[in-house]
Amino acid sequence: MILPRPANGPRTIPNDTENAALSPRQEAVALGVASGLSLSAAARKAKVGVPTAKTWSATLPTFRRRVQELRAEMTCQALGRLVDSMASAADTLGFLSRKGKSEMVRLSAARAVLELAAKTRENVEMEERLQSLERHVAGKGERQ
Repeated sequence: MILPRPANGPRTIPNDTENAALSPRQEAVALGVASGLSLSAAARKAKVGVPTAKTWSATLPTFRRRVQELRAEMTCQALGRLVDSMASAADTLGFLSRKGKSEMVRLSAARAVLELAAKTRENVEMEERLQSLERHVAGKGERQ
């Protein structure tokens, strides 16, 4: 959503940054950088001078935070798509380990299932331990 241009400043796009908003051009450059473009390429794509974009990146914490926010959003979206595919991939590995046409296919699929199961178990246990430690530390902080 673009807001009308204030009498004494640029139009802005609200975002989740602290008490500040970027102009549409700054937002476009931030999106380009977050998407993997170099700062120069993002500036050119947004029709912004490269020196201007470099100044924003070097002097505006809000700009740098917005790039980080956009990258985090993109990463979460990509992770969501991967998670959606995991069940299908697990079904495929299970099928291949049982009914693969050759022994090599069945062996490879079975090995993959076992390795992934062990790694998943390790990750779940590590996450549980980390959460326990965080609760413990938070409990100590409340007592002080």
